[in-house]
Amino acid sequence: MLEIFQKTLSKNVRFEGIGLHTGKSSTVNLIPAKENHGIVFKRIDLEKNNLIEANYANVSSAKLCTTLENNYGVKVSTVEHLLAALYIIGVDNALIEINNEEVPIMDGSSKEFLHALKKNELKEQVKKRKYLKILEKIELIDGKRKISIEPNEKSFEVDFQLNYENKIIGKQKNNINFQKDSLEKVISSRTFCLLEDIEKIKKQGLAKGGSLDNAVVVDNDKVLNKEGLRNNKEFVNHKILDLAGDFLLSEHRLLGKIKCVQGGHELTNRFLRKLMTCKKSFKLIELEQFKISRKETLEPIKLAVNA
Repeated sequence: MLEIFQKTLSKNVRFEGIGLHTGKSSTVNLIPAKENHGIVFKRIDLEKNNLIEANYANVSSAKLCTTLENNYGVKVSTVEHLLAALYIIGVDNALIEINNEEVPIMDGSSKEFLHALKKNELKEQVKKRKYLKILEKIELIDGKRKISIEPNEKSFEVDFQLNYENKIIGKQKNNINFQKDSLEKVISSRTFCLLEDIEKIKKQGLAKGGSLDNAVVVDNDKVLNKEGLRNNKEFVNHKILDLAGDFLLSEHRLLGKIKCVQGGHELTNRFLRKLMTCKKSFKLIELEQFKISRKETLEPIKLAVNA
């Protein structure tokens, strides 16, 4: 739904787990924050220069995950699933304390983050939320990969197409309206990879914490996870989840429709940088209560995080 006012948590929320790429254990503590604070990470294992704003300009790497870095070289990585959870649940302001360099991967989706956040009633704040309203189409094309955004007055919508030669993944497409559609399948869709790529990834010093407990692994014509897939579009739905998390780095919720083909973290960040320099293509707006219908203000986002 389109909320008028900013929101934060009503109390702290804590998570523990291992990092997908570092394999290191970490603890995350989400703390309520004041209006206009935004989403800020704090590396509590470091004594100084340890604040990192969740902003597209602070993305220092988008290789297999999104990594944020401040001006002092302090980093936090694999932020996208947690940020997607905050986007979906509607948190605008929070301080995220973390005692290591990587956010825990949990089950590879946003399901466990949303489950805990949904138990915590959100606190409506005094100041209004600013929406980034798209005024004209912007597009970025890189070979077979492309992403665009165009005006959409009352919602954030994503149309995503995934093309893989692997016949299990194949060509998947889904269209999700974040204000109107059920987000259950998007929330619970896990990160994935091909078995043949795992060795290459590990040679890059990544995926040290990866397992069948936190990722879907595909080997030719079969899924290696015993439980199989959670939904028949889990691969493309996870890409939509990633995109939602990465777009929270705009520091605003969007009113627009995204179309993306074969995208990923790196393409999304390049696109965000292009979008934010095209000042005529968007404007920041606040919603006035009398301009929003009763249905839009009272109808909740369809979440089913226990499914």
